[in-house]
Amino acid sequence: MKILIENDVTQEYFTALGEWAKLPVGGKNFPATIAAFRVAKRLAIQRFNIVGHISETDQFINLHHGSGLGLVPLAEGVGAVGEPA
Repeated sequence: MKILIENDVTQEYFTALGEWAKLPVGGKNFPATIAAFRVAKRLAIQRFNIVGHISETDQFINLHHGSGLGLVPLAEGVGAVGEPA
């Protein structure tokens, strides 16, 4: 089972390159739910889900949810994920 960050609005999955993938196979696999939750809290998204994805059966298990930093406008010194550049 893969542990993924899902954007609740777009239903896309956070990748290892910091982008978003339409399919769960492209999502970054986190070693634990707490690791995924800590990363998700820092993302410039409003709502997220931490999900388990079982590829053999294409099933999802909702493990946790929360809110990120929200939509942070790109400004001087601020990167796309709401952290200093």
